[in-house]
Amino acid sequence: MVDRYRFAFFAVFLYLVRVFEASAGDADPLYRACVEQCEKTGCVGEICFPHCKFPSDGASVDGPWYLQEPLYLRWKQWDCQSDCRYYCMLDREKEREALGNRPVKYHGKWPFKRVYGIQEPASVALSALNLAMQFHGWLSFLILLNYKLPLKSKKTYYEYTTLWHIYGLLSMNSWFWSAVFHSRDVDLTEKLDYSSAVALIGFSLIIAILRSFNVRVEATRVMISAPLLAFVTTHILYLNIYNFDYGWNMIVCVAMGVAQLLIWAIWAGVTRHPSRWKLWTVVVGGGLAMLLEIYDFPPYSGFIDAHALWHATTIPLSYIWWSFIKDDAEFRTSSLLKKVK
Repeated sequence: MVDRYRFAFFAVFLYLVRVFEASAGDADPLYRACVEQCEKTGCVGEICFPHCKFPSDGASVDGPWYLQEPLYLRWKQWDCQSDCRYYCMLDREKEREALGNRPVKYHGKWPFKRVYGIQEPASVALSALNLAMQFHGWLSFLILLNYKLPLKSKKTYYEYTTLWHIYGLLSMNSWFWSAVFHSRDVDLTEKLDYSSAVALIGFSLIIAILRSFNVRVEATRVMISAPLLAFVTTHILYLNIYNFDYGWNMIVCVAMGVAQLLIWAIWAGVTRHPSRWKLWTVVVGGGLAMLLEIYDFPPYSGFIDAHALWHATTIPLSYIWWSFIKDDAEFRTSSLLKKVK
């Protein structure tokens, strides 16, 4: 469930980034002059970029096809403009630090230092750890159901097995694209990250409704899920094909995220589930972790910022959440077996 809060509030965060994209750093005349000079000469100080003879679209300024920018550079989009902006930013930040000034944002982002070409190495590493945690949780859930709990005609007693399997796959997919997006922010990685996030939030809302209201009849599940699935699918298509509207996406993600947060919180308050304390831990812990998103600060040593630390908090919360899911499977299986006997 912590993944849903992550993406809902991350949508707000990215929207605010877009609103204030003309940051103090890229409005700095010295920074602008450095970038303009670099794009003309291909150098920032003593550092020069061979691919600066190519424009930002990857095509050769002149000459035959074999002089065009290599495919892997075009895919990563480490073009002349990107490198000029990056090294001018580093130079400008060194000058600001010497004067005792705090770091500022450039084009909506803090001045992160690359590691092996990765834009935000700490967030990438923590996203990968979250992906590993999701895989561990999903795999342990799979083993519990198929090898530790009793089966009925080779099927599990737990009525929400398939839903949690889909949730696990969507969560792993979202963390994967989160890692890719933080490694390089381009249009393609941004759309994949946003789309996978919306899909996870939408499906998580479906699970919240079905589990908290204990919906077990298949026809009723379809009646509840179909409209939400249609809405989420339409929204994803709208973003990717028609208009990538950050404001509208923010409204959709926050609405679905808050709705399921309230559903789980109310259910945790009224249910007698033996592991409800784990549900409360995730709800409260996820809310407190959001303070890291509100209290935004520059990256320490150019690597770890508030958003990266927030990624770190989701690792233990994800473990607790999957622990609750497994406890729920045991609880429901035990209850059904008692009824059978």
